[in-house]
Amino acid sequence: MATEVNFDGIVGPTHHYGGLARGNVASAANAGLSSRPKEAALQGLAKMKAMADLGLSQGVLPPQDRPHLPTLRSLGFDGSDGAVLNSVLRADPNLLEAASSASSMWVANAATVSPSPDTRDGRVHFTVANLSSQFHRSIEAPQTQRILEATFPARELFTVHAPLPNGLGDEGAANHTRLAHAYASPGVELFVFGTPGPSAPSRYPARQHRRASEAVIRRHALAPHRAILAQQHPAAIDHGAFHNDVIAVGNLDVFFFHERAFLDSVETKRALRSALPGLQLVEVSESRVPIDVAVGTYLFNSQLVTVGTEHVLVAPQEVRDDPSVWEFVTELVDGGSAFDRVLVFDLRQSMRNGGGPACLRLRVVLTDEQQAHINTASLLTEERHAALVAWVNKHYRDELAPGDLADPSLLEESRTALDELSRLLGLGLIYDFQR
Repeated sequence: MATEVNFDGIVGPTHHYGGLARGNVASAANAGLSSRPKEAALQGLAKMKAMADLGLSQGVLPPQDRPHLPTLRSLGFDGSDGAVLNSVLRADPNLLEAASSASSMWVANAATVSPSPDTRDGRVHFTVANLSSQFHRSIEAPQTQRILEATFPARELFTVHAPLPNGLGDEGAANHTRLAHAYASPGVELFVFGTPGPSAPSRYPARQHRRASEAVIRRHALAPHRAILAQQHPAAIDHGAFHNDVIAVGNLDVFFFHERAFLDSVETKRALRSALPGLQLVEVSESRVPIDVAVGTYLFNSQLVTVGTEHVLVAPQEVRDDPSVWEFVTELVDGGSAFDRVLVFDLRQSMRNGGGPACLRLRVVLTDEQQAHINTASLLTEERHAALVAWVNKHYRDELAPGDLADPSLLEESRTALDELSRLLGLGLIYDFQR
């Protein structure tokens, strides 16, 4: 037996709108506005609880330590912690925002995961994403590796690979989809890259390098027929689909995608059908849902989960708020061609920073034995959810303005919160300030 466990990232105490990621349209549109960290974290926890209440296996991954003083000190700022923060604010406010980014909450970028039915050695393989295309995210990798090693500690069952070298941009599971007829069955893994290729985006940079995807395939010991490479359509990137999970989502034997998701859509569909006969391809035309609307609502950044025999689409509130998109989704459900149900969640705090339901979770297929050997405190229960809600209410600020990032009290509040959280989740000393 095997099941899919969704590990969601907890939104961090320094959640703010920095507009740091070029090509992320929502993030850029809200740059500089005040954020609501407590509301953001509680929205995420509410979605996790709802998934667990459906009977799905749900895990949690902690936020990272921010503002990240080791990064700032490595850039020549010195003195007390407060002095460093004030010096950075005066010298380069954007640098302070980068070092304070809570973007690690989007754990779809934490790593690429291949489950044991697909790998030649029968282990679950993780490759920590280097996220080298964006400075504020590139500093996440060392802490991400420690978190994953603490969450999946059984070395005979799990292999956590270090990030690939910088220069080969790797954005993790946001550019990777695993499809199969059953979680315990061997599947096919689709790796989507943005560069290099016969065509390139002109407005925004492509983040995922083909060589990075090829390296992950080798590291994870995937048989050639278990892996497919496809180039993301440059037009999708230029319209704000900075990761493939903004324009496509799949689960088991259903793949839901926009017609402009892939540069060579015909070949990508042929390869998928050949690798997994019986795969249901649900392709959405530009005329039915224009790509700008798809990106604006994050329709394809919904989660696609299986509850019993039902395919359930877990969508952000923005999908319901757009009449034409909601009509389309309703037609899909009523027609019975793709989804049996749609669940809608208010994740506006995450959405305004450029991440929807699918961004907030890392999918890990585990056998019963493997699930018994993970850090059990990382799995969501009624009691753990209540404890996490109480923890957020105790430590998080209601509102955060960009200038607040230089407040030494915020740093102290965040460290106190994360120190308590690492004990609550049984993860040990995972943060630099604890060492």
